[in-house]
Amino acid sequence: MTNPRTATEAGSTEIQDDRAAVKDDDLVPGPAVDARDQVVRGRGSRIVGIAISTFLTLYVIWTLAPFYIMITSSFKAKGDAFSLPAEGDWGGAAEKLIAFTPTTQHYTDLFAQGEFERYFMNSLIAALSSAIISVVFGTTAAYAISRGRFRGKKDLYFWIISTRMAPVVAVTVPLYAIFKNFQLLNTLPALILAYTVFNLPFAIWILKGFFDAVSYEIEEAYMVDGHSRWQALWKIIPLVAPGLAAVVVLCVLLAWNDFIFAAVMGGEAAKTLPVATQGLKSASGIEWGQIMAAGMVTVAPMLLLGIVIRKYMVQGLTMGAVKQ
Repeated sequence: MTNPRTATEAGSTEIQDDRAAVKDDDLVPGPAVDARDQVVRGRGSRIVGIAISTFLTLYVIWTLAPFYIMITSSFKAKGDAFSLPAEGDWGGAAEKLIAFTPTTQHYTDLFAQGEFERYFMNSLIAALSSAIISVVFGTTAAYAISRGRFRGKKDLYFWIISTRMAPVVAVTVPLYAIFKNFQLLNTLPALILAYTVFNLPFAIWILKGFFDAVSYEIEEAYMVDGHSRWQALWKIIPLVAPGLAAVVVLCVLLAWNDFIFAAVMGGEAAKTLPVATQGLKSASGIEWGQIMAAGMVTVAPMLLLGIVIRKYMVQGLTMGAVKQ
């Protein structure tokens, strides 16, 4: 007679042997990876990396080369700014690009005319005024659209944004006719209003994202404590301060770099830097040195402004990138 305990132990032993066999089968190695394939893949990755690095390097050189030429040409003597070396003289070409005696004569001649300072102030006043107006009205409008609950809210917001999508040329003639009827042509107020037409929708669009990122419970807490809606708005302004700084800079840049509005509506009394720079060419020739110096005067303030507040620009733009 068979002992049940012995049969059970025998069955357990067979099950363990089967499990061990399955584990052994699982450990059977698959096909070995060819070492040459790994070498080829590694070599291909290096080639792709070198190609990308080369492309990015060439792109950076291509982008920065005009700025380098502008900076160096503004400090070169008049005869050396755009003089070409003899054909095949690569050493002479490199020497003209790198080795030269700097001079500030072009800047002296540029400001000696007595008008360039006025052009600079016109650009500064028009750009800053338009940016301030756009931020003040854009803040209240963006806050109302972000927090308000009224009929047609999305349609209103879409209409505001659509006005910014129109090309500058499409609104130049209508604005010219309006300003002519109000006798605003050839004045700084005309430029300020024209810049605000384009900056205000842009400011509303950006600032709405900033207010959407602020929790509504913060304002409710202030209003529960007895603050009005305007006081609650004033309390949360510090929370969107980086965004306001970013909008100010972007609005200033859009107005500072404008050429069409200034050329059509500015006239001599409200001439700005881009128009004044274009006017440095005449029938007697083109003053390349002065043009490069004027380009430096135009670019330098905005470049310094961007460097100073770049941290707030990045923080503000990322703060406004919220999901609707």
